[in-house]
Amino acid sequence: MNSLLAIFEWSTLLEYWPHLLGGALATGLSLGSSAHAVLNKRDTRAAIAWVGVIWLAPVLGSLLYGWLGINRIRRRARHLRRDQLTSVRALAGKPSGEPSIETILGPQSAHLHELVRMAGALTKRPLLEGNKVEPLVGAQEAYPAMLTAIGQAQQSITLASYIFNNDPTGQQFVAALAAAVKRGVEVRVLIDDIGARYTWPSILRSLRGAGVPVALFLPALVPVWSAYSNLRSHRKIMVVDGRIGFTGGMNIRQSAEGNGDGKHLLEDIHFRFQGPVVAHLQHVFADDWEFTTDEPLTGALWFPPLESQGPVAARGISDGPDEDFDKLRLMLLGAIACAQSSIRIVTPYFLPDSSLITSLDVAVMRGVQVDILLPEQNNLSLVQWASTALLWQLLSYDCRVWLTPPPFDHTKLMLVDDAWALVGSGNWDPRSLRLNFEFNVECYDRALTGRLSEIVQEKIARSRRVTLAEVDGRPLPIKLRDGIARLFSPYL
Repeated sequence: MNSLLAIFEWSTLLEYWPHLLGGALATGLSLGSSAHAVLNKRDTRAAIAWVGVIWLAPVLGSLLYGWLGINRIRRRARHLRRDQLTSVRALAGKPSGEPSIETILGPQSAHLHELVRMAGALTKRPLLEGNKVEPLVGAQEAYPAMLTAIGQAQQSITLASYIFNNDPTGQQFVAALAAAVKRGVEVRVLIDDIGARYTWPSILRSLRGAGVPVALFLPALVPVWSAYSNLRSHRKIMVVDGRIGFTGGMNIRQSAEGNGDGKHLLEDIHFRFQGPVVAHLQHVFADDWEFTTDEPLTGALWFPPLESQGPVAARGISDGPDEDFDKLRLMLLGAIACAQSSIRIVTPYFLPDSSLITSLDVAVMRGVQVDILLPEQNNLSLVQWASTALLWQLLSYDCRVWLTPPPFDHTKLMLVDDAWALVGSGNWDPRSLRLNFEFNVECYDRALTGRLSEIVQEKIARSRRVTLAEVDGRPLPIKLRDGIARLFSPYL
């Protein structure tokens, strides 16, 4: 009898072993994926969501997590940059011996010393005195200044852009860069792979045909609409001869200038830098170039000695889903916490997380005047709907929200107490704060912030203020549409 039972059990095991093995493997895969999510996801809600997906859709959920949930870019960047030449990374400087903020701005700004100290600890870069910073308002000022600098280059040019379109504006830059190459100038151009696809054919053929060394940042084997299109280099950096730097919010595209008839015009601000902080711009480019091509850029050709050029104290702040993760968001929180009188924010995409919203509300309750300027007509409807859905959280505490009229305002700017400015490529949305590679510069100087405050005030003068009653009075279908769009805000 026992032998018959043994034979039956063995035959049953032989019949069902593929199912048992598959179940065991699926369970092991789910346990491993869940453990990875629990240990590595900083956001509790994201961890809970992924664990739910993993167990509700066995195997498929684990595969989805392995594809979309793991930050391979961060791991790849750490692996590469661990072996990078220390001479390149040392050029970022060390945050020791921060200058006295009272000397730079006067005793009334002593409270900003806390922000100086925090930024040094966060970025591991020093605050550098002796810089000249010039706002270039609109493509009508920015592009001619950039093209003139390229035309006068004698040794080197580095240029990074998210978008570099194959249009009349893009061809102007190609011609200028090609002429520089013919003069013997060393040129390096880095374009984001997704941003290079905004026009077809892309600008790559023109650049390569002109002999301009060009590389694509993180080539993607996925469609433009894939979630991986978020993990992009959104940085805009140009450095000429290691001495003149440009950064801000402008891509290289004709729409920044309009299409000849004024249509599709963008408002934006770019900045020209001279002085020691230019090394921070160049360091970030060199880091990205080596990450992409394995070619290190070192020596005086790229990093010449830099002397004092002006009164501005400045520091570069890089942010991305690699070793610089979350630095921009923490800088924003630090600046809000230090503000005593005013905060002014200009951004095209406004989807702050709960910590930023709470910080702005607390600032208002402390007596700080908070002004937030957003485009009345956004070029991304889903972003505008999602942004509108969260405005009540700020309006309820008397944050002032302004809608700027067309043309679409692509400006990225934050001012605190008319003494500190943050300029660069970063927006107030998850793409910039968590998913993309960004570069910003913090600046301490009352003359500069005074000029930028005038620009912001000019925008406010022609803008419309949003009220809580207006937001609450939206028809129910519109509220539902905006609320549903907000559910997708982590990916917008």
